[in-house]
Amino acid sequence: MRYRIAVLPGDGIGPEVTTEAVNVLRTVADRFGHDFEFHDALIGGAAIDATGVPLPPATLYACSGADAILLGAVGGPKWDDPAARVRPEQGLLGLRKRLELFANLRPVKPSPLLSNASPLKPEILQDVDLVVVRELTGGLYFGEQRREAITNGERATDTCTYTTGEIERVVRIAATTARTRRGKLTSVDKANVLETSRLWRQVTTRVVSEEFPDVELEHVLVDACAMMLITEPSRFDVVVTENLFGDILTDEAAVLAGSIGVLPSASLGSRQSSALLPIGLYEPIHGSAPAIAGRQVANPIGAILSAALLLRHSLGLEAEADAVETAISATLEEGIRTADIATNGAAASTAQVGAGVVRHLQSVRIPVTVWRGGPA
Repeated sequence: MRYRIAVLPGDGIGPEVTTEAVNVLRTVADRFGHDFEFHDALIGGAAIDATGVPLPPATLYACSGADAILLGAVGGPKWDDPAARVRPEQGLLGLRKRLELFANLRPVKPSPLLSNASPLKPEILQDVDLVVVRELTGGLYFGEQRREAITNGERATDTCTYTTGEIERVVRIAATTARTRRGKLTSVDKANVLETSRLWRQVTTRVVSEEFPDVELEHVLVDACAMMLITEPSRFDVVVTENLFGDILTDEAAVLAGSIGVLPSASLGSRQSSALLPIGLYEPIHGSAPAIAGRQVANPIGAILSAALLLRHSLGLEAEADAVETAISATLEEGIRTADIATNGAAASTAQVGAGVVRHLQSVRIPVTVWRGGPA
């Protein structure tokens, strides 16, 4: 079967890390006998420079017809003017909204091989294996924004809104994920202060009690959750929360993994791909890191792990995703690491890490029979 994958390298280190992720996907196709068709497109600052807009129609067309989307990063100092009419981030936010990619899955499972890269004590990292499910198309990022003159200055307003339906659909994905793991769901809000959080808590409680009685639900305030992520992260299984809280908490969770460069994400929606699986946008959670762009020092593992999530969630290729993750572990064990996670002072380049993963993937043992259809 042919799978169409839209590739949006974006800005900064985006092109460098997506190159390695695509190399890994090409190797998967060769080793497992798949047909992956890649289509490059512009987004973010690169798109603004070329077309004047951060999400050109051609990019939206390529993504709409794809089975999955692989993205690098957007943004940089060149386009950082807060007063600018168009900004790189509008491209990513617009793509999420247009494709209804409302649930962002961010797994955090620190590798024992990288325990020295984290500033936390090894005993705190023991048994940490969690997934944050972040609502992605509502909240402050998509609410009404305005600025007005007042006496002695200005007033700026950002409006946070959530509907029952928006909360229900992301909670269902989070509870379904918890059901396949340890069966525990933590809903994070600020219900002691915010009306949107009170609705969030009410809807979450109802959905889980009525539809997922086998899932254990707890509610935690966001400030308490931020503390617990550092002091006792192993208590969490699946965490579901709104857009802004999820953005902040998952960047904090990068401390657990040792570097923000190794964390992947999957943004999923309700639209089905040609493989009858959710179309998804897959990207490392790091930004464009313009200070190191073009220097071949960026960590590509987050992007490569995002490619593994792409194989698993949008293409239904579980064995192939497992093989990629195994190849990454073998590469790290071999000591091939970029500077952010290197422990012996000998840092590898972005391309060298990618080549290491490809090399280990080429030697992976392929199952004799991989049958994914119905009855013969």
